[in-house]
Amino acid sequence: MDPLSEVLSLFKARSYVAGGFQIPGNMAIQWPEHEGIKCYAVVSGQCCLSVEGIAGEILLTAGDCYLLPPGPPFRLATDLSATPVDFFALRERIKTDGQVAVRTEGGCYLVGGHFILTGSHADFLLSSLAPVVHIRKESDKAAMRWSLERMAQEVRDPQPGGSLITQQLAYMMLVQALRLHLADEATEGVGWLFALADKQMGAAIRCMHDDPGHGWTLQKLAGHVGMSRSVFALRFKQTVGATPMEYLTRWRMLLAGDRLKNSRESTAAIASSLGYESESAFGKAFKRVMACSPREYGRGASVPNMAPAINDAGGNPQPIASAIGGH
Repeated sequence: MDPLSEVLSLFKARSYVAGGFQIPGNMAIQWPEHEGIKCYAVVSGQCCLSVEGIAGEILLTAGDCYLLPPGPPFRLATDLSATPVDFFALRERIKTDGQVAVRTEGGCYLVGGHFILTGSHADFLLSSLAPVVHIRKESDKAAMRWSLERMAQEVRDPQPGGSLITQQLAYMMLVQALRLHLADEATEGVGWLFALADKQMGAAIRCMHDDPGHGWTLQKLAGHVGMSRSVFALRFKQTVGATPMEYLTRWRMLLAGDRLKNSRESTAAIASSLGYESESAFGKAFKRVMACSPREYGRGASVPNMAPAINDAGGNPQPIASAIGGH
């Protein structure tokens, strides 16, 4: 399994909401601060995305996709002069009064999902993302077109099993967007996600992921990617934001944490498989990275109570379906 797939599998991203929604042609909707990753793409029309603390608006047109890591309030607007409507207040109005009278021409229809990472140390992934990721290159749009169109069809024409298919398609969009983002040569950032796009740093990371229990040293990793030890160490730190050994230790502890939660392996067996000669040495490393002992982690591990994934639009897209669905 490649590193991106391994990390996403480890964090067990769960779809909190998946589906489609329409913003009418005369409206601006304000969402509050949020957890998890929001990944949506425009099927038709256009709207402007603005995020608190980031100057200016981002124009989203048909085929564009955006990713929002956990962060500040944001707004989607089809009319920048419209007074923003609070998302939760709008949802309550619809529940009480039924459909709100709005203009539908000039609206924007989007599909996607909101994902909560239920695994430990989700910042391992999220810290590598910019506050807003905008996928807009024509080649990238083409790469996402199939899943986008298929998801829109599932939302508009519900069939048996459609909710599950919609969730899976939304997750496919998320993975595709992350892959396109890290492959974008114009994107600059520090973190393992961006390092995967670097031929030599990506190769070093794959070595550690392929065999985390191996006795990796700085010299072995440098030799594997054809670099001197000093140059490799400097380049890795600049690209990833951590030294090779820090990265390796953290990855081992993330794997260990997952196995402590989800398997019946003993701590000693996990320690040995990850390259530690003694349970004591493993315990010290685990506590340094995870801020608790392996035993405390295993006993205290719990999965947050998640709301079931739902389809925002509930069939043919209706105005302000997002307010009903909980985008």
